[in-house]
Amino acid sequence: MSKKPAKIPTWNLADLYKSTDCLELKNDLSETTDSVQRFANLYKGKIKQLHADMLATAISEYEEIHDVLGRLSSFAYLLYAEDLSKPENTAFYQDISEKVNAISTSILFFSLEINKISDNELKEKLNASKKLQHYQPWLRDIRVMRPYQLSDEVEEILHEKSITSHHSWSRFFDETLAGLEFHVGKKTLSTAEAFHMLSSPKADKREKAANAIGKTLKANIKTFTFITNILAKDKEIEDKKRNFPQPISARNLSNLIEDEVTEALISTVKANYPDLSHRYYKIKAKWLGMKKLNSWDRNAPIPGKKNQEIPWKKAVDIVLESYNDFSPQMATIGKRFFDEKWIDGGVRKGKESGAFSHPTVPSAHPYILMNYQGNTRDVMTLAHELGHGVHQVLAAKQGALMSDTPLTLAETASVFGEQLTFRNLLAREKNEKQRKIMIAGKVEDMLNTVVRQVAFCEFERRVHDARRSGEIPTAAISKIWIDVQKESLGSAIKFEDEYKYYWSYIPHFIHSPFYVYAYAFGECLVNSLYKVYEEKPDGFAEKYIKMLEAGGTLRHKELLAPFGLDSSNPDFWQGGLDVISGFIDELEG
Repeated sequence: MSKKPAKIPTWNLADLYKSTDCLELKNDLSETTDSVQRFANLYKGKIKQLHADMLATAISEYEEIHDVLGRLSSFAYLLYAEDLSKPENTAFYQDISEKVNAISTSILFFSLEINKISDNELKEKLNASKKLQHYQPWLRDIRVMRPYQLSDEVEEILHEKSITSHHSWSRFFDETLAGLEFHVGKKTLSTAEAFHMLSSPKADKREKAANAIGKTLKANIKTFTFITNILAKDKEIEDKKRNFPQPISARNLSNLIEDEVTEALISTVKANYPDLSHRYYKIKAKWLGMKKLNSWDRNAPIPGKKNQEIPWKKAVDIVLESYNDFSPQMATIGKRFFDEKWIDGGVRKGKESGAFSHPTVPSAHPYILMNYQGNTRDVMTLAHELGHGVHQVLAAKQGALMSDTPLTLAETASVFGEQLTFRNLLAREKNEKQRKIMIAGKVEDMLNTVVRQVAFCEFERRVHDARRSGEIPTAAISKIWIDVQKESLGSAIKFEDEYKYYWSYIPHFIHSPFYVYAYAFGECLVNSLYKVYEEKPDGFAEKYIKMLEAGGTLRHKELLAPFGLDSSNPDFWQGGLDVISGFIDELEG
């Protein structure tokens, strides 16, 4: 008798709250409201005058409030993400978001007043208090906003109105996307299912899926164009008020990285387009017996690839084994996600598409969302998100204010987890042809992470620049999209008419403008990091764990120094890209 396939788990959010109306949640809301009022009465208008130890105490109290607000927000968002079609979930998410926004507005003064302390005064306070020195990384990071900080009144208005501006438009985008239906033959597919079909081994299925995606996106394109224009204008208004030099500058600032470092990454990747994506897709077109690839063939399986479906349990075993070979500590942490129901893995109607690992708060633990459908790419996504999760667990010791890392470094553990899993699978495969096919698959993943994401960033740059001259019509946005795709992917791919609408489904453009270059940053960084591991494996895992445990307490230069790496050096980026180029050399030969 054959065994039933392992059920893909759903998460248990009870570690945050048991339900939307449980006593613990109600108490946290009411008690935090009272705590914030006491905090404001005690400290508002007095931060600059506080002696060093008292300032440290105030930051500690602020951190406790921050943790509770994060718990409330995380619970509401995760409940919303598991089924965007449920009116009760969306209503609860909006209700909690508004309440948390109102509460946090009352303590916004705290960081604003800290930034009014002069550098010399703050240095004196830090020298006078070991308790305050603990929070030095947090103080360092919030003070990067000092040159761009507006008046208290304007900052409060911007904060309060975020719930009815960016937050609401993002929610509208998510719910619109989750509600889309894609008709392929007699089947009605969700977003995740339709895009999954673009990796089908059958060309006619890929074509039908691509046409269905284009048709549905086209039918909703006015909505997506409107959302894009509104949010681009919203960002432009705030950027001008703060005197940011470029649309990307706000993201760089939040990532604690200089504009010139990001520019070095982007320009280096763009200069390598011909040697990477252009060259690879010409090779792939030959493998598929075509002069040019159709857009829907870009992620087609390589001819000769074993088209086996990987059951959930096997995927979990592969990833945990890969982690364990590198670091048993990482595997032990990773196993908890499955044993303790910290992961929601299956595909459901109404569920948020894509994948993420939400850190929630240090007093709880992360949760992972996936839409697992059994292909190799899904196994890599599991390895990716579990890397985020392990990183978030390790960094939790830094507390609610200093556990989060900038987006650029947040992708390190996830991409490294993918690399470990790929190397494990590659080592298992003894058939030379299948090994080459696996390498080709890895190259495609790397191109999606580096070239495609930098192209996305270039698309955003051109859209935000164009928006400064007025509202951008759909045709103009679509032209920018096609131009960028042609530049980045090369002449070996032809783009059908309805592909011009594919920009509209990408959530990063809406949720976190210019987030996307963080993926390229992470991939290049990990390629360089893994090379160090191969050359000097002894003691590497221990240094790597320490890097993850640091959370947001150290900047990228400090974190990479123990490995002899420097991301401010242009050669660093080229070194990461050379790894991809080397794989393509092997395939070409």
